[in-house]
Amino acid sequence: QVQLVESGGGLVQAGGSLRLACAASGRTFTTDAMGWFRQAPGKEREFVATTSWGGGTTYYAGYADSVKGRFTIFRDNAKNMVYLQMNSLKPEDTAVYYCAAGRSSTARQEYEYWGQGTQVTVSS
Repeated sequence: QVQLVESGGGLVQAGGSLRLACAASGRTFTTDAMGWFRQAPGKEREFVATTSWGGGTTYYAGYADSVKGRFTIFRDNAKNMVYLQMNSLKPEDTAVYYCAAGRSSTARQEYEYWGQGTQVTVSS
């Protein structure tokens, strides 16, 4: 049974940092795209970042414009983990953050597996 479990969310002041982690189990995800999405109250779930396999040991990262330069996605395939390092956090980053696995895309419908989400709250 495939499972994605997020951790690392919490309350942080604006300008602070958090690192989210996603533990994948049930199979290996070496060649899958792993993504992070977020959903704020009253808003649709939106793409944040993705890391996709480029062949061999090459992985590519992609980011939403709103987080580019502040967030970094990276993965540890040996541990079946993917991380989202979030720096210079802003109140508008407040949302539930979801880990997902699937095809390389910014579209949520391309991701087959989802975690339960972790809350990130940034105070001003």
